[in-house]
Amino acid sequence: MSTVSYDIAGSQIDGARDYQEDAFLITHLGDSEAETSASMCIVADGMGGHAAGNVASNMAVQTFNRHLSKNYPSSELASVLYDAVLQANGSITATVAETAALKGMGCTLVACVIERNQLRWVSVGDSHLYLLRDDTLRKMNADHSYGGFLDRMAAAGTPVEAEAGFSRNMLMSALTGDDIAEIDCPGEPLTLTGGDRVILSSDGLDTLPADDIIAIANQAPTAKNCVDALLQAVTDADAPRQDNTTIIVIDVLERVDAAAPPSSGGIPDFDEDAVTVRAAAAPPPGSPFPVEDEPRRSRALPLVMALLVLAAAAGGGWYWWQGRQVAAPLPRPVLVPEESSTMPAGTDADDAREEGLDDLDGLVDVAPLDDEPLVPGEVTEEARPPATTPAAATRTGEFRDALRGGGQGPLMTWLPAGSFMMGGSLPTDDPDEFPTHRVSIGAFAMGVHEVSVADYQRFARATGRKMPALHDPGGTEEARFPMHYVAWNDALAYTKWLSDQTGATYVLPSEAQWEYAARAGSQSAYWWGRRLGSGNAHCVACDTGLDPRRPTALGRFDANAFGLYDTSGNVQEWVYDCYHRNYEGAPTDGSVFEGGDCSMRVLRGGGFGNGPDELRSAARDRFRPDKGNDQTGFRVARLP
Repeated sequence: MSTVSYDIAGSQIDGARDYQEDAFLITHLGDSEAETSASMCIVADGMGGHAAGNVASNMAVQTFNRHLSKNYPSSELASVLYDAVLQANGSITATVAETAALKGMGCTLVACVIERNQLRWVSVGDSHLYLLRDDTLRKMNADHSYGGFLDRMAAAGTPVEAEAGFSRNMLMSALTGDDIAEIDCPGEPLTLTGGDRVILSSDGLDTLPADDIIAIANQAPTAKNCVDALLQAVTDADAPRQDNTTIIVIDVLERVDAAAPPSSGGIPDFDEDAVTVRAAAAPPPGSPFPVEDEPRRSRALPLVMALLVLAAAAGGGWYWWQGRQVAAPLPRPVLVPEESSTMPAGTDADDAREEGLDDLDGLVDVAPLDDEPLVPGEVTEEARPPATTPAAATRTGEFRDALRGGGQGPLMTWLPAGSFMMGGSLPTDDPDEFPTHRVSIGAFAMGVHEVSVADYQRFARATGRKMPALHDPGGTEEARFPMHYVAWNDALAYTKWLSDQTGATYVLPSEAQWEYAARAGSQSAYWWGRRLGSGNAHCVACDTGLDPRRPTALGRFDANAFGLYDTSGNVQEWVYDCYHRNYEGAPTDGSVFEGGDCSMRVLRGGGFGNGPDELRSAARDRFRPDKGNDQTGFRVARLP
């Protein structure tokens, strides 16, 4: 029996920059009450200019987290981590294809998973994963900069003379939406012992020499103290053009047996009660979540670089990890536009997309949620009208059903009967959105908003159900925010409780009902048109100025023609259906598509961490029904 306890903290600073392009996340994986449980930490360093770098880093973090959460636990965790990087890179590919103004954006990424006393990681780029053990600071992950390339060549016995004019900091691999040159993802984990301190950071920490990092870390009694002291030391160094800096520190608080890595056939016994994970407070006020970039990330690919690489290969050749011991393409510098590119005065986001401008600097200002306005038309507890349940004969307009335990249910609205073409419409749409087929649906009611934190809290208190950990408890414990971190099982339980409380039949909508409601008579990619546009929803590429780390207030954007808010973006919404790989044999009457893979339930609408493709009315996602993440929410339907 092994026991281990962790203390985890993270934070970031802007440095000398006036914007923040780093993203980081500390989260829990699996069921904390089961044998399979772990913690995941990730840092992404954005590049490509203010808005673009911020979009890329946030998108990479969210996509990576969703893929890992969806596929955890796994006996092939290294493969899951590797694939999560590919998924994150693919999300950048899709977003750039949709939004030309984001062309050139990208990020580096380093992520680790702590499972029992085992540390696994994956990284791309020049961010750091350090292990501090016995006063020695050891860099665990590969350095995908030009300097790292030179050092590897020298270590392999085939030293290469540095090319004049080439910076050692120039990136050789990153997530840009193109093929990734190098991915560091070891097949075997590192066994942690008591007293170990693991440090993840963006390359802004390079301001401090290794001896200073060791000295500061050795004096810090807790993970949070260590994070704060390191960031303060970077600030005090007052380096010219100091990069954004993000740091996560993981302390191993108790000594554990040096057990062998878990075999592919199972997971060793472990005392889960002994695991303690504590996340630090949010980043400093005014620091919009994810870190930045310098001219070091030049996107020029000089001929001399190609000749240098070819000469090195001809001189003996070599291999690098690429996550599996196989030959990989030779590295190449990551091409990133210089930050000097500017946008002509008077150019807005849509114009930028039409013109294909390479930088959104100054166009998007990511702001925190502290001063969010109230939801338009929000009804307070004191001003709510008497509860009403519309007669079957009327079934028009908005209403709330009274709850037997007091209070009212969510605000609902009746939708008319009708028919629509369900599924994808373009060859570039995802295969699981086809075949496109006509569906006829009878009248039903749909939640005007996603289920709010306040509505869900009422259910949790009444049933003794544990509230999920919210993304930002201090800012979301209000009626105006959508509930998130909701598992499908809990969303279903809410509909059953609501039915019992009201005497009406509340359900999770079918996929067909949801898409009919979201389209609201439209057949374009989004209910407002064929382009994402600016300010229509909350997502990482939506040009809203909102904080891309968390949900925003319900009803902030315009409603669709059916009077429904946030059917695109904010949080993803559970529907009842099990996942089917396509619509072959799907019903045409709006009912639930029976059968399918019920180990996965369907999510619709995209969330705040998604890109344009996932916000389309036809887009589908899937997730395990017993899990939720920071983007999983729901809205309810009511049958006549």
